Amino acid sequence: MAFELEEYLRAAFRDKLLLPKMPEREDDYLTPATRLLEKRRELAEVEQALLAQKEEFQMKMESLQQRQKELQHKEGQLKEAIFKFDKFLKDNDSKRSRALHKVSEQREQVVQKAVEAMRLRQEIARLLVERDRLQRRLEAHAIFWSYLQAVLEKTEQFQEIQALIDRFRTLTATNVSLVQQDLGSREAMAEKQAQLQQYLEQSNNEIMQLNNQLAVLQAQQEQARAKVHQWESKWTEIQNTAAKKTLQLGQIKMATLNLFQLVTKQMKLQVDVPLEDTETQLDTVQLCMLDLADILADLRKVDPAPAIQPSPAAAS
Repeated sequence: MAFELEEYLRAAFRDKLLLPKMPEREDDYLTPATRLLEKRRELAEVEQALLAQKEEFQMKMESLQQRQKELQHKEGQLKEAIFKFDKFLKDNDSKRSRALHKVSEQREQVVQKAVEAMRLRQEIARLLVERDRLQRRLEAHAIFWSYLQAVLEKTEQFQEIQALIDRFRTLTATNVSLVQQDLGSREAMAEKQAQLQQYLEQSNNEIMQLNNQLAVLQAQQEQARAKVHQWESKWTEIQNTAAKKTLQLGQIKMATLNLFQLVTKQMKLQVDVPLEDTETQLDTVQLCMLDLADILADLRKVDPAPAIQPSPAAAS
């Protein structure tokens, strides 16, 4: 706002300074004092004009400020009115929403009440049918009521029919309980019998398996006995063979010892050989036989003689 006022003053001052020139007079050449007065007069006129324009501008500015205040006030009133109108619209929308929601709820309630009314009508119709059915049943069972009444009159244990019915129900429940217990006992017995049968089957199977194993073991025992008898026979045979071999060995040792003694005696050899050393005795006999063979060969070379045929008895 100050910038606009400054521009306005500058423009007005320029307009005053561009005043029309005074026509040239004959006395163009004025004194400095006269010119100074003339300039002062013009300056005073310019100042008066500026003051008038300033007052006019001040009035306009005050008018503008007043108008601006009025506009601000009207703007505030307009904003307040817009705010109130907006609030009114919001309240109206809220009321409208609540009203629509309430209308919807009321419609739902009406529908629910209509459905409930229809259900109640159906329930009433069903109850009426049930009442008629019970009425017919009551009429059909009236004979039982008369019978119970007659029974009640004849017995002194019960005073009312309801007590008689309660006693009957108690007995019925007891009977049902006993039947259930009997069924449970039967089922338990059947289960035990099934378990016993299963145990017997398992026992029979185990006995059969044990019998099979026993038969196998008995067969193995028979085979073992046969093998033992066979090995005993072999052992007896071995013992007999060993006895024979021992006897033959003794005879051989005895014959070897006799032959050794005979040879050493004939050869007149002095050999210190133990009686049990049969191998050394045989070696000695073999050496003597070799010596005799050599001697015999030498003798044959010197005096050959016809070969003597051995007799059958000697050959044998």
